[in-house]
Parts: sequence; C-alpha cells; structure tokens
Amino acid sequence: MTGLLFGLFFLFMLAGVPIALAIGASTMLALNAQGVPLMVVTQQMFQGINSFALVAVPMFILAGDLMAQGKVSEKLVDFADSLFGFLKGGLSIVSVLAGMFFAAISGSGAATTAAVGSSLVPELRKKGYDPASAASLIAASGTIGVVIPPSVPMIIYAVIAQQSVSKLFLNGFIPGLVMGLGLMAIAITQAYRRNYPRGTALSLATIWRTLKSASWGLMTPVIILGGIFSGIFTPSEAAVVAVNYALLVSLFVYRDLKIPDVYRILIRSAITTSVIMLVIATSAVLSWTLSSWQVPGAIAQAVLSISTNPYVIMLLIVAVILLTGVFIETASA
Repeated sequence: MTGLLFGLFFLFMLAGVPIALAIGASTMLALNAQGVPLMVVTQQMFQGINSFALVAVPMFILAGDLMAQGKVSEKLVDFADSLFGFLKGGLSIVSVLAGMFFAAISGSGAATTAAVGSSLVPELRKKGYDPASAASLIAASGTIGVVIPPSVPMIIYAVIAQQSVSKLFLNGFIPGLVMGLGLMAIAITQAYRRNYPRGTALSLATIWRTLKSASWGLMTPVIILGGIFSGIFTPSEAAVVAVNYALLVSLFVYRDLKIPDVYRILIRSAITTSVIMLVIATSAVLSWTLSSWQVPGAIAQAVLSISTNPYVIMLLIVAVILLTGVFIETASA
C-alpha cells in the first residue's frame, strides 16, 4: 500500500496537481483502497491544524506582508547600503544584509525576497550588475527568511514534531548568520571577477541618518524576539504584537499605507495562509497513514542500518530534505 500511496503522489505531482491536493488525494485513495472509512481523513485534517501554536503562522505572514508593502524594506536597504555600499560590489552585499534584516521581521522567505528584490533589482540593473546573477543572489538571500527567527516553517515543524518554538527560534540565529556570511563571500568574489562598481561612500553622518530612519523597522525583531525569550509573551502572542506594530509603523509613522491597502494585504495574506493550512492538514493525514502502516519505524531501521553516528544520520536527513526541496515548497517538505 505504501508503494501505491507514493506512486499516486508522484503521478499527481508530474500531472501538475497542487501539492496540497496531491498529498490529500493520494492518501485518501490509498486509504480507500485499504477500506479505511474516509471520515478518518477529515478527523486527521482537523487534528493536524488544531494547535494554538499555528495561530502565529497567519499573523507572521500578515506582519511580513505589511512591512514588505511599506517603506520599511526601503529604509533597511538604505541602512545596509550606508554600512557596506563603499565596498566593490557593495550593492550585492547590501542585498544579502538587507535580506538578513528583513528576515528578522517577516518570518517568510517569499516576503523577504519580494521586499528586498523590489527595492534593489532596478538599482542593481542600473549600476551594471548581471541581472541573472543579482536575481539569484536576492532569491538565495530570501531563503534566510525561513532560518533567522521569527520563522513560519520553524513554527510548522515545532507543531509537527511537538518541539518548543522558542528553542527553535533561539537556534536559528547562527545558521542564518552563517548563510548570510557565505552569500556575502560569493557576492564579493563575483564583484572582483566582474569589476562591479562601488556604491555609497562610507560616512558616519549617512550611517546615523539611515539608522534613525530604519530604527522603527529594526525594532521589530527586538520587540518580537525580546518578548519571547524574556517570557513576556508566547510566539503566538508575539505574532499578534508584530502585526499591531507593523500597522502602527505603516499607518502612523511612515504613513505609506492607506486603509484600502491594508484590506488588499489582508486578502493576500489570508490566501497564503489558507494554502499553508491546507498543506498542513493534508500532511497530517499522510503522517497518520504512514504511522499506522509503521513506515517511520521501517525508515528508522534502514537509516540505523547504515550508521548509528548522529552526524551521519543528520547528513542523510539533510540530503533527503535537499532532494525534496528541489520539487516541493518549504512548508510541504
């Protein structure tokens, strides 16, 4: 039956069926072939999303969308440019640094990429940077958005694996920093190979001016993560605080959003959230099915037969996730 389940799943994937429907349909057909009542499907779907921690998902998505649509991303880019723009190829380094800044606000890779890309891609093209290379660098920088907390995929994983969201957030800083430094090294190497121009001259006055302008955006991760790690509020409550702070900054400080804009952003965030929740719900059915068929135990035995070294096991897991990520979106993987 496991072969039927995964065979149907890959068949649906090759046919271009959306991932949530591919997971749900393949699991439901496999269960039906085994004679399992389909009422189990709805029960497990509800159980999969019946978690207080998941309240944070739509809230962080909304906060990221609000910040991305306003001037926060532009202020962060200007601040990053004042720090590293004087270097050769400094604008590409700014792309990475701005991605890291915005990652600590949005919790979403897509929101990070959109916010930084909309501000920097036209400028990179105007300065003579290779468009394909610049786009790739910004897209790669956007992936830091799901590593540096707050992170939507971390919340999803915490719910699935029954782990602490706060502990996952705490352990996301160093990997995110390492990713950023690695991308900066690539940007500098490309800059010297292709003789990219230098950007804004280094000036303490400019740094201070852009820092003051970007301070409202930079305070977002301080409020969110400071509140979580100090125990003032939970990650779910922090997400709601982030939305209220984003609305305050966008509507009354920078004044770059109007009420109709907020309504449009609410609709878009709701659509994004519904897609993620449907994926989580159908994945819960798949997880229950595999558990009832004792597939995880068989996989664990197969992995342990290769090696019991924890580093080797982690390397195998990373390899599987890397391969999965080629075909499947982050939350689904």
